Amino acid sequence: MSEFSQMSGRIGTFHIVGQDRKRLRSQLRLHSKWKKTVLIIPLLASEYTDPSNLPVLKNILRQLRNVTYLSQIIFGLDRATEEDVFRLRDLITTSGIKHYLIQWNDGPGFSDIYRQLNEAGFTISEPGKGKNMFISFGIAIALGAESIGLIDADIRTFRREQLDRLFYPVVVLNYDFSKAYYARISDRGEIYGRVKRLLLDPLLLSLKRKFTESRQEKMLRLIDFLLGFNYQLSGEVAFHVDLLKKMRFATNWGVEIFTLIEVYRKASSPAQVMFTEEPFDHKHQEASPKDETRGLNRMAIDIVTTLMNALIIEEGLEISDTFFRDLAITYQAVAEDQVKKYSDDASFSNLKYDRDAEEYLVKGVFHNSILQAGEVLAAPYRMTEKFLRFVNSYPEFKPFLENGLAEAILEVEQKTQRSIFQMPQTVSWERVSSKLPRIFYDLIEVVESEKRRLS
Repeated sequence: MSEFSQMSGRIGTFHIVGQDRKRLRSQLRLHSKWKKTVLIIPLLASEYTDPSNLPVLKNILRQLRNVTYLSQIIFGLDRATEEDVFRLRDLITTSGIKHYLIQWNDGPGFSDIYRQLNEAGFTISEPGKGKNMFISFGIAIALGAESIGLIDADIRTFRREQLDRLFYPVVVLNYDFSKAYYARISDRGEIYGRVKRLLLDPLLLSLKRKFTESRQEKMLRLIDFLLGFNYQLSGEVAFHVDLLKKMRFATNWGVEIFTLIEVYRKASSPAQVMFTEEPFDHKHQEASPKDETRGLNRMAIDIVTTLMNALIIEEGLEISDTFFRDLAITYQAVAEDQVKKYSDDASFSNLKYDRDAEEYLVKGVFHNSILQAGEVLAAPYRMTEKFLRFVNSYPEFKPFLENGLAEAILEVEQKTQRSIFQMPQTVSWERVSSKLPRIFYDLIEVVESEKRRLS
């Protein structure tokens, strides 16, 4: 049966077919007796100070109340005042959750941690989910966690059995990475997951077509790995601590795709897990045609630059001056074909589908995001090529080229590439602890101090 297909290469795929939930929980409880398990929930204060968001977080807290195999839940809190911290504490304690800690990133304790990291050369300045969860992972390691999971705080349809499924491969079956997948359908019957469906998948398929034609096997292996995940951009993941210590994380909207690239390089046994059979829904980003720094526009540019940075800098892909223009053309053709398939599938499944809006995103937002990412990533190549063409046009400059100017230009080019291609990302906790041997003790001291202040 195709439903049980294991065609994702290195990735183990777990389906929901006749699942015994009680057995799943009992196995998790049993194994967590000697495998400390920690859950991380990164969130903004607006997830509960905004009345429209509050019911979503309250439901998540209710669902987590009776999860007995978790030794600790870390709430990584961003953009919060001290009053917001106490309000979150009250929400958590009222829900009945006992083993938790609040990581107030804007508070004095964690500000000192960020200072230490920055002084040691580990600059973590880009605000956002990546920076938030990086510190949470450090705390989990310091607490002695063996299995660490992460979920978003904006899941409107969260149920505790979803968490059981996410942790099961890592806690019970000894996989070193687990990632959730699901169908993004609203309770109104609308198909969501636009960035995955309309940008990332067509982009990966376009790259696969290019690399197949040029027989670039090294590039193809990474692209095939990414295509093997049913939902590359899901925010629900779990790690074994040995893998987590070696991982780096992006600190922009490219965090999920960067995580999978790191898993490709460093994990031995990754898995993906069907999270739910029911419609799955969380907060949506709006497209902002006139503002490239917000919403889907910013997310799309970050995802493309993160992926292409990995291919160019770390996998050694050579690109021409027209690479991104050609890629955008191929992408649009593939994406438009995908839109037709989604429209037909929606009709077959009696789902709502706005084909005009989807085609607009492909042509008016995501196509441009690829070109804009190319402007950043291809700039050093264009600069060097134009300069060399200029120099070669004048015979009087030939002696300078013969006297090592070409090598000097190449050195400048390489330095420029490193500067422009420098993606906002963390180092691994393995590297941090090597340079700052006391960092885990300092994290625990901050955690204990915050606990006393909130009690």
